[in-house]
Order: sequence, then structure tokens, then C-alpha cells
Amino acid sequence: MTDAQKTAADTTLRAAGDSPPDPRPAPVPLLEPREGIPPVTATDEALAEVVAAFAAGTGPVAVDAERASGYRYGQRAYLVQLRREGAGSVLIDPVGCPDLSALGEAIGDAEWVLHAATQDLPCLRDIGMVPTRLFDTELAGRLAGFARVGLGAMVENVLGFALEKGHSAVDWSTRPLPEPWLRYAALDVELLVDLRDALEEELTQQGKLEWARQEFAAIAAAPPPPPRKDPWRRTSGMHKVRRRRQMAVVRELWTARDQVAQRRDVSPGKVLGDAAIVEAALSLPPNSRALAGLPGFGHRMGRRQLEQWQAAVDRARALPESELPQPGQPLNGPPPPRAWADKDPAAAARLSAARAAVTALAESLNLPQENLITPDTVRRLCWEPPAEPTRESVAEVLSGHGARPWQIEQVAPILTEALLTDAG
Repeated sequence: MTDAQKTAADTTLRAAGDSPPDPRPAPVPLLEPREGIPPVTATDEALAEVVAAFAAGTGPVAVDAERASGYRYGQRAYLVQLRREGAGSVLIDPVGCPDLSALGEAIGDAEWVLHAATQDLPCLRDIGMVPTRLFDTELAGRLAGFARVGLGAMVENVLGFALEKGHSAVDWSTRPLPEPWLRYAALDVELLVDLRDALEEELTQQGKLEWARQEFAAIAAAPPPPPRKDPWRRTSGMHKVRRRRQMAVVRELWTARDQVAQRRDVSPGKVLGDAAIVEAALSLPPNSRALAGLPGFGHRMGRRQLEQWQAAVDRARALPESELPQPGQPLNGPPPPRAWADKDPAAAARLSAARAAVTALAESLNLPQENLITPDTVRRLCWEPPAEPTRESVAEVLSGHGARPWQIEQVAPILTEALLTDAG
């Protein structure tokens, strides 16, 4: 950090009571890249130089990735940004350099600093970059009690600098990438390690650093999530679809759209909107002419496309009853809480007491309830409590659901008490 940046950061972090507040908002300086915008690494030769430089660097490595969500199929990385002491900042094009495993190995023993790590880790894993240790500045901000944990807000509130805005949702698959976009991307890792250091100090002062370390270790050790079962059920507006034949139409259209989107490498929503799929399911059009009259299948759609979607509808219409999808998804766990009062009043009373206790404890610890303990874990515990609720038995159940030791230490006592609540 430069002297000017240190001065701004020290001023931001100084205790509020040192002097009377100035009613005028202090101007926040716009962050500038320290070494300018680095060239984009897009060849094996350039990548080899980057690998050598980062292997020789010291300290944590700031890492970020840009995807083309809403533009391209899938969640692959289209730009990777890194920064390390002694190596500076680099921008890497994963299209030109699709295998970054050598870089991942070169920094494998270092701590990786990411913001909202779970968003970037899947696409980084796909190109050979997997951390063994990490520090998540967004999660650290949540544990420290910050109300706004976006990267821009954190950098401004903690370090006193404003990040450039406006390019977070652009199409990062664009080639060549415009210089303003590259500047934006480079700045995302400019102060990430500085932010990490300031947040570590804040967490230490609050007695939460060990909590954060356990959370970071859990993220680093987590396996890739399994493929989602029946992803077509997540179609927006699916709640309107009640009949099994209509659900079959959604399934067929969703599958056909996904195949087209994957083949064309575009976002499924750009092929056919969810609202159009639901409209077709509700209407069950008998032919492509009727389909063309539905919202989302308008005059801009060609005859060949209409016939393609109508064929999917026809397949669903022709299915025998035995092959129609069942309503709802098989429950893996307790029923929705709204049904508890009728199904099991005692469980409903336990859940109500547990939620109130978790809310109060989270407020006293100044962190979000979902970071103290996940709502799903609380529901599962209250629906199927141990036969004899004790702190030890409750702790065992919580651990079985993936709760970290620090979470168990905090919530086991209050949840044990909640499980003893009488339905009255």
C-alpha cells in the first residue's frame, strides 16, 4: 500500500470519537492501479513468465475471476486476475490459456484471498486452480458485522477508497476486452490483500478470527456440489404449474432449450425465457400456430424455432400417464415449516423457540443468523431431535449436519433449551 493509501486507510479506521464529526461527507478518493493496467496473458510463453513470477512472490495471493453470466452457457471463467507481493498484478485470459494448473501449483501453498469465494471457486477449479488455504473477505465482513459486504463497499468503508463501478455485469467473453473493463478487473485485486489484513485485525479484536478460520477451512475442503436433481423444476414461475401434463411440458421445453443453449454457447434465457415455457405449459398449444400466439413466442421467432418448441410440447402431450413427472420434489428432510403446526405441533413449538433464540444470539454477536447456524440445520434438528436432548447429543447432531466447532459451541446450549419447549 502506498503512503497515501495508508494515510486514507488509517483515517478511515480511526475511532469515531477522536474529533467532532464533519457534517459534510468526506470525498472518497478513486482507487488507481499502482503499476498501471497489466497486459492480458494469453499465450503459453507469457503464462510461463507469470507462473515463475508468482512462484517467487511472497505472502497471500489475491485472486478473482470474471464470468459471462447471462450471456454464455455455463459458468466458465473468461478472465482471471491475481496479485501478489513481488509479482504485481496479472490478468490471464482462460480462453487463450485454458489450463492454469501450473499456476495453481506454483501458489498452492499460499493463502488465496478471494471475495465471495464460493462464487469463483467452481470456475477456477475447472481451469486447474484449487486453493488449499483461503481467506474470504466477504465472509469475513459478515462475521465482523458489516452491514454491506460487497467488495466496493468493503474497500470504501475499511480502506477509504472507491472502486470503479459499472462493469460487473458485462459480457466478459467479449474479445478483445475493452481497456475500461480491464482496468476495472485489475482494481478488483489491487487492495484485496490490504482488505484481508484489516479484516483479520478487526476479527481478532472481536474474538472471531478462529471462527473465520474454521469457515475458510470448510470452504477450501468442500467437494464440488453434485449435479442438481431435476433442474427444470427451478424454472421461474413453476408455482403456477399444477397438473402433471403441464409439468411434463416444462420438462421437455427446458431440456430442449438447454440443449440449444449448450450447442450455441449462450445463456438459456437468451434462447427462450422461463415465462414463455410456463405459458406454453399452462396453455398446452395443439400446434405451432397456437404456440406463436403465446407471450414469448412472438413474431420475431422463425417457423423452424416454433416447430422445435412445438415438438417438445407434443412430446409431453404424448407421454403415457406413467411417465409424467410427479408433483413436487421428493423431500430430503423435514416438510416446509408452514405445515409443521398441523403435522407436528410439538416440532412447530420447538422450531419457534429455536428461531427466536438464534435470532437473539446472532444479534448479540453482531453477525447474520445464517452465518451463526444455517436455517436448514435448525429445521432438521427441531424436526428430528435426539431422544434425550443434551448439549452433547445436540452437538453431535449439529456436527453431523456440517456445523463448525465454533457454531456448535455458540448454539448448542440455546438449541438444547429450545428442544425442551412444550407445545402447550
